[in-house]
Amino acid sequence: MLEDKIFEDFKDAMKKKDALRVSTLSFLRSQLKNVAIDKKKDKLEDSDVITVIKKQIKQRLDSIDNFKAGNRLDLADKEQGELNILKAYLPEELSKEELEKIINEAISSVSAAGMKDMGKVMKEVSSKTAGRADNKLVSDLVRAKLAKSENSSPESK
Repeated sequence: MLEDKIFEDFKDAMKKKDALRVSTLSFLRSQLKNVAIDKKKDKLEDSDVITVIKKQIKQRLDSIDNFKAGNRLDLADKEQGELNILKAYLPEELSKEELEKIINEAISSVSAAGMKDMGKVMKEVSSKTAGRADNKLVSDLVRAKLAKSENSSPESK
């Protein structure tokens, strides 16, 4: 499980005295512990761990932008190092072509006719991508496909 791998990597980083990795993984482990407590579980599913990691990545990206805007490149570099460590725990992202194929299948399977069915399509796509795609990208692609199909449908003419 991913949570176990993070713990093992944390112990390894402590032995090697890798301060950046230790602090990053320590903070991640505390966030995972908080989520586990909230969900009243001893161990988190990998999907929950991926959700926490993605949230941490988003925070790092925001911090990097803010530090660069404030001309604090030293802190931006530190955040970038943490970002790289966190990204290593995410599964490989799906390509745009793979995503479009999944979206097309989802649109067919829920018989989506337009934008009103976006929620159904997103739910179907999310279950198939499970943390391997950026949700904003998925949302934009689904919206574009549904808008296109809505404009070309005979009902709209």
